[in-house]
Amino acid sequence: MRTITILLAAVLSIPIMAQDIPPMPVVPTPEQIAYQEQELIGFIHYTVNAFTDKEWGDGKENPAIFNPSQLSTDQWAKVARQAGMKQLIITAKHHDGFCLWPSRFTDHSVKSSPWKNGQGDVVGNLAASCRKNGLRLGVYLSPWDQHEPSYGSDSYNSFYMNQLEELLTQYGEISEVWMDGARGENAKDMVYDFPAWRSLIYRLQPKALIFSDAGPDIRWIGNERGYAGETCWSTINSDDIVIGKADMAYLNTGDPHGRRWLTGECDVSIRPGWFYHPREDSLVKSPQQLIEIYYNSVGRNGVLLLNLPPDRRGLIHENDIRSLKAFRKIINNTFRKNLALRQSVSADHYRQQNPRFVPQHLTDGDNQTYWAAADDKRQATLTISLNKPRVFNRIMLQEPIRFGQRVSAFHIDAEVDGQWITITRGTTIGYKRLLRFDTIKSGKVRIVIDDALGPPALSNAGLFYATRE
Repeated sequence: MRTITILLAAVLSIPIMAQDIPPMPVVPTPEQIAYQEQELIGFIHYTVNAFTDKEWGDGKENPAIFNPSQLSTDQWAKVARQAGMKQLIITAKHHDGFCLWPSRFTDHSVKSSPWKNGQGDVVGNLAASCRKNGLRLGVYLSPWDQHEPSYGSDSYNSFYMNQLEELLTQYGEISEVWMDGARGENAKDMVYDFPAWRSLIYRLQPKALIFSDAGPDIRWIGNERGYAGETCWSTINSDDIVIGKADMAYLNTGDPHGRRWLTGECDVSIRPGWFYHPREDSLVKSPQQLIEIYYNSVGRNGVLLLNLPPDRRGLIHENDIRSLKAFRKIINNTFRKNLALRQSVSADHYRQQNPRFVPQHLTDGDNQTYWAAADDKRQATLTISLNKPRVFNRIMLQEPIRFGQRVSAFHIDAEVDGQWITITRGTTIGYKRLLRFDTIKSGKVRIVIDDALGPPALSNAGLFYATRE
Protein backbone atom coordinates (compact mmCIF):
# COMPACT_ATOMS: atom_id res chain seq x y z
CA MET A 1 0.00 0.00 0.00
CA ARG A 2 2.85 2.37 0.87
CA THR A 3 4.43 1.76 -2.56
CA ILE A 4 1.15 2.50 -4.33
CA THR A 5 0.75 5.69 -2.33
CA ILE A 6 4.26 6.87 -3.26
CA LEU A 7 3.69 6.10 -6.95
CA LEU A 8 0.34 7.91 -6.94
CA ALA A 9 1.93 10.94 -5.28
CA ALA A 10 4.69 10.95 -7.90
CA VAL A 11 2.17 10.77 -10.72
CA LEU A 12 0.09 13.57 -9.25
CA SER A 13 3.19 15.75 -8.87
CA ILE A 14 3.96 15.60 -12.61
CA PRO A 15 2.88 18.92 -14.16
CA ILE A 16 0.12 18.48 -16.71
CA MET A 17 1.08 20.01 -20.05
CA ALA A 18 -1.20 22.87 -20.96
CA GLN A 19 -3.35 22.51 -24.02
CA ASP A 20 -2.91 24.80 -26.99
CA ILE A 21 -4.43 28.24 -26.79
CA PRO A 22 -8.16 28.42 -27.50
CA PRO A 23 -8.68 29.17 -31.20
CA MET A 24 -10.40 32.25 -32.49
CA PRO A 25 -13.94 31.78 -33.88
CA VAL A 26 -12.58 31.51 -37.46
CA VAL A 27 -9.43 29.56 -38.33
CA PRO A 28 -7.90 28.28 -41.59
CA THR A 29 -8.09 24.69 -42.76
CA PRO A 30 -4.83 22.72 -43.02
CA GLU A 31 -5.08 23.10 -46.80
CA GLN A 32 -5.32 26.89 -46.48
CA ILE A 33 -2.28 26.96 -44.20
CA ALA A 34 -0.29 24.84 -46.68
CA TYR A 35 -1.40 27.17 -49.46
CA GLN A 36 -0.20 30.27 -47.61
CA GLU A 37 3.12 28.66 -46.75
CA GLN A 38 3.88 28.60 -50.49
CA GLU A 39 4.14 32.43 -50.37
CA LEU A 40 5.02 32.79 -54.08
CA ILE A 41 3.18 31.07 -56.94
CA GLY A 42 3.01 31.61 -60.69
CA PHE A 43 0.41 32.26 -63.37
CA ILE A 44 0.86 31.19 -66.99
CA HIS A 45 -1.30 33.24 -69.38
CA TYR A 46 -1.13 31.62 -72.80
CA THR A 47 -3.56 31.29 -75.68
CA VAL A 48 -4.09 32.61 -79.22
CA ASN A 49 -3.56 36.12 -77.83
CA ALA A 50 0.19 35.58 -77.90
CA PHE A 51 -0.08 35.31 -81.69
CA THR A 52 -2.67 38.06 -82.31
CA ASP A 53 -0.96 40.56 -79.98
CA LYS A 54 -4.23 41.10 -78.09
CA GLU A 55 -5.02 41.06 -74.39
CA TRP A 56 -8.53 39.75 -74.93
CA GLY A 57 -9.45 37.60 -77.90
CA ASP A 58 -12.93 37.66 -79.44
CA GLY A 59 -13.47 33.93 -80.03
CA LYS A 60 -13.22 34.29 -83.79
CA GLU A 61 -9.53 33.42 -84.02
CA ASN A 62 -8.53 30.64 -86.39
CA PRO A 63 -6.93 27.82 -84.33
CA ALA A 64 -4.31 27.59 -87.06
CA ILE A 65 -2.54 30.65 -85.64
CA PHE A 66 -1.61 28.69 -82.51
CA ASN A 67 1.71 27.18 -83.53
CA PRO A 68 4.53 27.83 -81.05
CA SER A 69 7.89 26.73 -82.44
CA GLN A 70 9.66 25.75 -79.19
CA LEU A 71 6.95 25.36 -76.56
CA SER A 72 8.50 23.87 -73.43
CA THR A 73 6.49 23.48 -70.26
CA ASP A 74 9.67 22.08 -68.70
CA GLN A 75 11.22 25.51 -69.20
CA TRP A 76 8.21 27.19 -67.58
CA ALA A 77 8.39 24.89 -64.54
CA LYS A 78 12.16 25.22 -64.21
CA VAL A 79 11.98 29.02 -64.35
CA ALA A 80 9.20 29.00 -61.74
CA ARG A 81 11.09 26.67 -59.42
CA GLN A 82 14.30 28.69 -59.64
CA ALA A 83 12.32 31.84 -58.81
CA GLY A 84 11.07 30.14 -55.63
CA MET A 85 7.53 29.47 -56.83
CA LYS A 86 5.69 26.45 -55.46
CA GLN A 87 2.75 26.27 -57.89
CA LEU A 88 1.78 27.19 -61.44
CA ILE A 89 -1.75 28.08 -62.57
CA ILE A 90 -2.45 27.89 -66.30
CA THR A 91 -5.13 29.61 -68.34
CA ALA A 92 -6.54 26.35 -69.70
CA LYS A 93 -9.18 28.50 -71.40
CA HIS A 94 -9.32 32.30 -71.52
CA HIS A 95 -12.21 34.53 -72.65
CA ASP A 96 -11.60 33.67 -76.32
CA GLY A 97 -12.70 30.09 -75.63
CA PHE A 98 -9.58 28.47 -77.14
CA CYS A 99 -8.68 25.41 -75.07
CA LEU A 100 -5.08 24.43 -74.35
CA TRP A 101 -6.15 20.81 -74.04
CA PRO A 102 -8.02 18.69 -76.62
CA SER A 103 -11.50 19.12 -75.17
CA ARG A 104 -14.16 16.71 -76.41
CA PHE A 105 -16.79 19.45 -76.21
CA THR A 106 -15.38 21.94 -78.71
CA ASP A 107 -13.16 21.99 -81.77
CA HIS A 108 -11.81 25.39 -80.73
CA SER A 109 -8.68 23.93 -79.14
CA VAL A 110 -5.15 22.71 -79.71
CA LYS A 111 -6.49 19.68 -81.57
CA SER A 112 -7.50 22.02 -84.41
CA SER A 113 -4.11 23.72 -84.53
CA PRO A 114 -0.98 22.77 -86.46
CA TRP A 115 1.02 22.56 -83.23
CA LYS A 116 2.17 18.94 -82.91
CA ASN A 117 -0.15 18.15 -85.81
CA GLY A 118 -3.17 18.61 -83.57
CA GLN A 119 -1.94 15.98 -81.12
CA GLY A 120 -0.66 18.38 -78.48
CA ASP A 121 -1.91 19.03 -74.94
CA VAL A 122 -0.41 22.03 -73.16
CA VAL A 123 -2.23 21.30 -69.89
CA GLY A 124 -1.06 17.69 -69.91
CA ASN A 125 2.51 18.72 -70.64
CA LEU A 126 2.49 21.27 -67.84
CA ALA A 127 1.03 18.74 -65.39
CA ALA A 128 3.96 16.42 -66.12
CA SER A 129 6.49 19.28 -65.88
CA CYS A 130 5.08 20.39 -62.53
CA ARG A 131 5.38 16.89 -61.11
CA LYS A 132 8.97 16.66 -62.39
CA ASN A 133 9.90 19.96 -60.74
CA GLY A 134 8.00 19.52 -57.48
CA LEU A 135 5.36 22.15 -58.26
CA ARG A 136 1.65 22.08 -57.62
CA LEU A 137 -0.74 22.63 -60.52
CA GLY A 138 -3.71 24.98 -60.74
CA VAL A 139 -6.13 25.70 -63.58
CA TYR A 140 -8.11 28.70 -64.75
CA LEU A 141 -11.18 27.97 -66.86
CA SER A 142 -12.68 31.29 -67.89
CA PRO A 143 -16.45 31.43 -67.28
CA TRP A 144 -16.73 33.84 -70.18
CA ASP A 145 -16.43 32.03 -73.53
CA GLN A 146 -16.78 34.20 -76.63
CA HIS A 147 -16.57 31.26 -79.01
CA GLU A 148 -19.11 28.84 -77.54
CA PRO A 149 -22.61 29.26 -79.12
CA SER A 150 -24.40 28.23 -75.93
CA TYR A 151 -22.84 31.07 -73.95
CA GLY A 152 -25.53 33.41 -72.65
CA SER A 153 -28.02 30.61 -72.02
CA ASP A 154 -28.47 28.30 -69.06
CA SER A 155 -27.20 25.34 -71.08
CA TYR A 156 -23.74 26.89 -71.01
CA ASN A 157 -23.43 25.89 -67.36
CA SER A 158 -23.54 22.24 -68.41
CA PHE A 159 -20.98 22.91 -71.15
CA TYR A 160 -18.71 24.61 -68.62
CA MET A 161 -19.04 21.75 -66.13
CA ASN A 162 -18.20 19.22 -68.84
CA GLN A 163 -14.96 21.04 -69.57
CA LEU A 164 -14.27 21.46 -65.87
CA GLU A 165 -14.67 17.72 -65.38
CA GLU A 166 -12.13 17.06 -68.12
CA LEU A 167 -9.56 19.26 -66.41
CA LEU A 168 -10.21 17.77 -62.99
CA THR A 169 -10.05 14.10 -64.02
CA GLN A 170 -7.29 13.86 -66.62
CA TYR A 171 -4.25 15.57 -65.10
CA GLY A 172 -3.73 14.26 -61.60
CA GLU A 173 -4.01 16.38 -58.49
CA ILE A 174 -5.20 19.96 -58.99
CA SER A 175 -4.32 22.26 -56.11
CA GLU A 176 -6.24 25.37 -57.11
CA VAL A 177 -9.14 26.21 -59.39
CA TRP A 178 -9.09 29.89 -60.30
CA MET A 179 -12.42 31.56 -61.04
CA ASP A 180 -13.55 35.08 -61.73
CA GLY A 181 -16.80 36.68 -62.74
CA ALA A 182 -15.75 37.76 -66.23
CA ARG A 183 -18.69 38.21 -68.58
CA GLY A 184 -19.38 39.92 -71.90
CA GLU A 185 -22.19 41.94 -73.43
CA ASN A 186 -23.84 38.77 -74.67
CA ALA A 187 -24.19 37.63 -71.07
CA LYS A 188 -27.37 39.51 -70.18
CA ASP A 189 -29.19 36.25 -69.50
CA MET A 190 -26.09 34.34 -68.37
CA VAL A 191 -26.22 33.32 -64.71
CA TYR A 192 -23.16 31.37 -63.67
CA ASP A 193 -24.03 28.37 -61.52
CA PHE A 194 -21.18 28.83 -59.07
CA PRO A 195 -22.68 26.48 -56.42
CA ALA A 196 -22.85 23.59 -58.91
CA TRP A 197 -19.35 24.34 -60.19
CA ARG A 198 -17.93 24.35 -56.66
CA SER A 199 -19.71 21.14 -55.78
CA LEU A 200 -18.20 19.44 -58.82
CA ILE A 201 -14.70 20.69 -57.96
CA TYR A 202 -14.86 19.43 -54.40
CA ARG A 203 -16.23 16.07 -55.51
CA LEU A 204 -13.56 15.49 -58.14
CA GLN A 205 -10.64 17.23 -56.40
CA PRO A 206 -11.39 17.26 -52.66
CA LYS A 207 -8.03 18.84 -51.80
CA ALA A 208 -8.34 21.68 -54.32
CA LEU A 209 -8.81 25.25 -53.14
CA ILE A 210 -11.15 27.54 -55.04
CA PHE A 211 -10.25 31.16 -55.78
CA SER A 212 -12.73 33.94 -56.52
CA ASP A 213 -13.83 37.28 -55.09
CA ALA A 214 -15.92 35.28 -52.63
CA GLY A 215 -13.68 32.26 -52.20
CA PRO A 216 -14.78 29.91 -50.78
CA ASP A 217 -11.10 29.18 -49.97
CA ILE A 218 -8.97 31.98 -51.43
CA ARG A 219 -10.03 35.54 -52.20
CA TRP A 220 -8.87 38.12 -54.70
CA ILE A 221 -6.98 40.92 -53.00
CA GLY A 222 -8.97 43.56 -54.89
CA ASN A 223 -6.39 44.86 -57.38
CA GLU A 224 -4.01 43.60 -60.06
CA ARG A 225 -0.96 45.40 -58.66
CA GLY A 226 -0.16 42.56 -56.28
CA TYR A 227 -0.67 44.73 -53.17
CA ALA A 228 -2.44 43.54 -50.05
CA GLY A 229 -3.76 46.16 -47.66
CA GLU A 230 -1.53 47.76 -45.03
CA THR A 231 -4.10 46.15 -42.77
CA CYS A 232 -4.93 42.69 -44.08
CA TRP A 233 -7.21 40.28 -42.25
CA SER A 234 -7.60 36.76 -43.60
CA THR A 235 -11.15 36.77 -42.29
CA ILE A 236 -13.98 38.32 -44.28
CA ASN A 237 -17.75 38.12 -44.73
CA SER A 238 -18.23 36.54 -48.12
CA ASP A 239 -21.97 35.81 -48.09
CA ASP A 240 -22.88 39.12 -49.68
CA ILE A 241 -19.94 39.33 -52.08
CA VAL A 242 -21.02 39.13 -55.73
CA ILE A 243 -18.25 37.68 -57.87
CA GLY A 244 -17.18 40.31 -60.37
CA LYS A 245 -18.87 43.13 -58.44
CA ALA A 246 -17.13 43.03 -55.08
CA ASP A 247 -16.02 46.00 -52.99
CA MET A 248 -12.31 46.10 -53.83
CA ALA A 249 -11.35 48.00 -50.68
CA TYR A 250 -13.11 45.39 -48.55
CA LEU A 251 -11.33 42.56 -50.36
CA ASN A 252 -8.04 44.37 -49.84
CA THR A 253 -8.28 44.69 -46.06
CA GLY A 254 -10.56 41.84 -45.04
CA ASP A 255 -12.64 42.07 -41.90
CA PRO A 256 -11.52 41.48 -38.29
CA HIS A 257 -15.01 40.16 -37.56
CA GLY A 258 -15.38 38.16 -40.76
CA ARG A 259 -17.11 34.80 -40.59
CA ARG A 260 -14.92 33.02 -43.16
CA TRP A 261 -11.19 32.53 -43.55
CA LEU A 262 -10.24 33.50 -47.11
CA THR A 263 -6.51 33.94 -47.65
CA GLY A 264 -5.73 36.91 -49.89
CA GLU A 265 -4.14 36.10 -53.26
CA CYS A 266 -2.24 39.05 -54.77
CA ASP A 267 -2.14 38.73 -58.56
CA VAL A 268 0.10 40.80 -60.82
CA SER A 269 1.90 40.33 -64.13
CA ILE A 270 5.64 40.68 -64.60
CA ARG A 271 4.75 42.76 -67.69
CA PRO A 272 2.17 45.52 -68.23
CA GLY A 273 -0.08 42.98 -69.95
CA TRP A 274 -1.15 39.50 -68.94
CA PHE A 275 -0.29 37.99 -72.33
CA TYR A 276 2.94 38.28 -74.26
CA HIS A 277 3.42 41.32 -76.49
CA PRO A 278 6.76 41.99 -78.25
CA ARG A 279 6.46 45.72 -77.56
CA GLU A 280 6.64 44.96 -73.82
CA ASP A 281 10.00 43.18 -73.94
CA SER A 282 11.60 46.36 -72.58
CA LEU A 283 8.85 46.90 -70.01
CA VAL A 284 9.40 43.85 -67.80
CA LYS A 285 9.22 44.75 -64.12
CA SER A 286 12.64 45.28 -62.64
CA PRO A 287 13.94 43.19 -59.72
CA GLN A 288 13.42 46.24 -57.50
CA GLN A 289 9.78 46.54 -58.60
CA LEU A 290 9.24 42.84 -57.88
CA ILE A 291 10.82 43.28 -54.44
CA GLU A 292 8.41 46.13 -53.72
CA ILE A 293 5.49 43.89 -54.69
CA TYR A 294 6.86 41.05 -52.54
CA TYR A 295 6.94 43.18 -49.39
CA ASN A 296 3.41 44.41 -50.09
CA SER A 297 1.97 40.94 -50.69
CA VAL A 298 3.85 38.18 -48.88
CA GLY A 299 4.97 40.79 -46.37
CA ARG A 300 1.38 41.80 -45.67
CA ASN A 301 -0.17 38.39 -44.99
CA GLY A 302 -0.88 37.54 -48.63
CA VAL A 303 0.28 35.09 -51.29
CA LEU A 304 1.93 36.56 -54.38
CA LEU A 305 0.63 35.21 -57.70
CA LEU A 306 3.07 36.44 -60.36
CA ASN A 307 2.16 36.04 -64.02
CA LEU A 308 4.80 34.86 -66.52
CA PRO A 309 3.39 34.99 -70.08
CA PRO A 310 5.18 32.71 -72.59
CA ASP A 311 6.05 34.26 -75.93
CA ARG A 312 5.27 33.12 -79.48
CA ARG A 313 8.00 30.51 -79.27
CA GLY A 314 6.23 29.01 -76.27
CA LEU A 315 9.02 30.07 -73.90
CA ILE A 316 9.25 32.51 -71.01
CA HIS A 317 11.25 35.40 -72.44
CA GLU A 318 14.89 35.96 -71.48
CA ASN A 319 14.14 39.43 -70.10
CA ASP A 320 11.55 38.01 -67.72
CA ILE A 321 13.96 35.31 -66.57
CA ARG A 322 16.75 37.82 -65.99
CA SER A 323 14.54 39.95 -63.76
CA LEU A 324 13.24 36.92 -61.87
CA LYS A 325 16.74 35.63 -61.14
CA ALA A 326 17.87 38.98 -59.78
CA PHE A 327 14.70 39.24 -57.68
CA ARG A 328 15.29 35.79 -56.15
CA LYS A 329 18.93 36.65 -55.44
CA ILE A 330 17.88 39.73 -53.47
CA ILE A 331 15.32 37.73 -51.47
CA ASN A 332 17.84 34.99 -50.71
CA ASN A 333 20.56 37.43 -49.70
CA THR A 334 18.23 39.41 -47.45
CA PHE A 335 16.62 36.53 -45.58
CA ARG A 336 19.46 34.02 -45.53
CA LYS A 337 20.66 35.02 -42.06
CA ASN A 338 18.21 35.67 -39.23
CA LEU A 339 20.08 37.76 -36.70
CA ALA A 340 17.52 36.94 -34.01
CA LEU A 341 17.81 33.17 -34.37
CA ARG A 342 18.42 31.49 -30.98
CA GLN A 343 18.88 34.86 -29.30
CA SER A 344 17.46 35.55 -25.84
CA VAL A 345 13.85 36.70 -25.52
CA SER A 346 11.90 37.92 -22.51
CA ALA A 347 8.27 38.95 -22.12
CA ASP A 348 6.29 40.85 -19.52
CA HIS A 349 3.98 37.81 -19.27
CA TYR A 350 3.10 34.50 -20.87
CA ARG A 351 0.20 32.10 -20.61
CA GLN A 352 -0.16 30.15 -17.36
CA GLN A 353 3.57 30.60 -16.73
CA ASN A 354 3.88 27.33 -18.63
CA PRO A 355 7.02 26.34 -20.62
CA ARG A 356 4.81 25.57 -23.60
CA PHE A 357 4.22 29.30 -24.12
CA VAL A 358 7.55 30.89 -23.20
CA PRO A 359 8.84 33.83 -25.27
CA GLN A 360 11.99 31.92 -26.25
CA HIS A 361 9.87 30.11 -28.86
CA LEU A 362 9.94 33.34 -30.84
CA THR A 363 13.55 32.77 -31.91
CA ASP A 364 13.88 28.97 -31.89
CA GLY A 365 13.34 28.70 -35.65
CA ASP A 366 10.35 26.37 -35.23
CA ASN A 367 7.01 27.65 -36.59
CA GLN A 368 5.10 25.06 -34.61
CA THR A 369 6.14 26.48 -31.24
CA TYR A 370 4.89 29.85 -30.04
CA TRP A 371 4.71 32.40 -27.28
CA ALA A 372 1.21 33.13 -26.00
CA ALA A 373 -0.03 35.94 -23.79
CA ALA A 374 -1.88 35.45 -20.55
CA ASP A 375 -5.57 34.71 -21.10
CA ASP A 376 -6.71 38.10 -19.80
CA LYS A 377 -4.23 40.21 -21.81
CA ARG A 378 -4.55 42.03 -25.12
CA GLN A 379 -1.20 43.84 -24.92
CA ALA A 380 2.31 42.57 -24.38
CA THR A 381 5.98 43.50 -24.67
CA LEU A 382 8.63 41.05 -25.83
CA THR A 383 12.32 41.96 -25.84
CA ILE A 384 14.92 40.27 -28.02
CA SER A 385 18.44 40.65 -26.60
CA LEU A 386 21.16 40.00 -29.16
CA ASN A 387 24.55 38.62 -28.14
CA LYS A 388 26.07 41.83 -29.50
CA PRO A 389 24.84 44.94 -31.32
CA ARG A 390 23.85 44.15 -34.89
CA VAL A 391 23.06 46.15 -38.03
CA PHE A 392 19.59 45.46 -39.47
CA ASN A 393 16.75 47.09 -41.40
CA ARG A 394 14.09 44.38 -41.75
CA ILE A 395 11.88 42.61 -39.23
CA MET A 396 9.64 39.59 -39.72
CA LEU A 397 6.76 38.58 -37.45
CA GLN A 398 4.48 35.56 -37.67
CA GLU A 399 1.39 34.43 -35.79
CA PRO A 400 0.45 30.76 -35.32
CA ILE A 401 -2.50 31.16 -37.68
CA ARG A 402 -3.81 27.64 -37.06
CA PHE A 403 -5.39 29.29 -34.02
CA GLY A 404 -6.63 32.30 -35.98
CA GLN A 405 -5.47 35.88 -36.49
CA ARG A 406 -5.33 38.20 -33.47
CA VAL A 407 -2.90 41.14 -33.52
CA SER A 408 -4.45 44.41 -34.70
CA ALA A 409 -1.78 46.95 -33.71
CA PHE A 410 1.91 46.80 -32.78
CA HIS A 411 5.12 48.79 -32.89
CA ILE A 412 8.81 47.97 -32.80
CA ASP A 413 11.37 49.74 -30.61
CA ALA A 414 15.16 49.47 -30.64
CA GLU A 415 17.63 50.52 -27.96
CA VAL A 416 20.18 53.00 -29.26
CA ASP A 417 22.71 54.66 -26.94
CA GLY A 418 20.68 53.58 -23.94
CA GLN A 419 17.43 55.07 -25.27
CA TRP A 420 14.44 53.24 -26.73
CA ILE A 421 13.25 54.61 -30.07
CA THR A 422 10.33 53.47 -32.21
CA ILE A 423 11.60 52.29 -35.60
CA THR A 424 8.39 51.05 -37.21
CA ARG A 425 4.79 50.16 -36.50
CA GLY A 426 1.99 48.14 -38.06
CA THR A 427 -1.51 46.79 -37.66
CA THR A 428 -2.13 43.17 -38.67
CA ILE A 429 0.45 40.36 -38.77
CA GLY A 430 -1.22 37.07 -39.74
CA TYR A 431 0.89 34.39 -41.40
CA LYS A 432 3.76 36.79 -42.08
CA ARG A 433 4.51 40.48 -41.72
CA LEU A 434 7.67 42.04 -43.17
CA LEU A 435 8.57 45.60 -42.25
CA ARG A 436 11.33 47.79 -43.68
CA PHE A 437 12.98 50.71 -41.92
CA ASP A 438 16.17 52.74 -41.97
CA THR A 439 19.30 50.76 -41.13
CA ILE A 440 19.98 50.73 -37.43
CA LYS A 441 22.55 49.21 -35.07
CA SER A 442 21.19 47.85 -31.82
CA GLY A 443 21.54 44.98 -29.39
CA LYS A 444 17.97 45.05 -28.12
CA VAL A 445 14.65 45.09 -29.96
CA ARG A 446 11.25 45.40 -28.35
CA ILE A 447 8.07 44.04 -29.97
CA VAL A 448 5.15 45.88 -28.40
CA ILE A 449 1.69 44.51 -29.12
CA ASP A 450 -0.68 47.42 -28.62
CA ASP A 451 -3.98 45.69 -29.34
CA ALA A 452 -5.41 42.34 -30.39
CA LEU A 453 -8.77 40.65 -30.91
CA GLY A 454 -7.85 37.98 -28.36
CA PRO A 455 -4.84 37.03 -26.24
CA PRO A 456 -2.00 37.51 -28.75
CA ALA A 457 0.44 34.82 -29.80
CA LEU A 458 3.57 34.88 -31.96
CA SER A 459 5.34 31.91 -33.51
CA ASN A 460 8.36 33.55 -35.09
CA ALA A 461 10.39 36.74 -35.18
CA GLY A 462 13.36 37.61 -37.36
CA LEU A 463 15.81 40.46 -37.84
CA PHE A 464 17.56 40.85 -41.19
CA TYR A 465 19.87 43.18 -43.04
CA ALA A 466 19.22 44.03 -46.67
CA THR A 467 22.43 45.43 -48.11
CA ARG A 468 20.99 46.76 -51.34
CA GLU A 469 17.87 46.38 -53.43
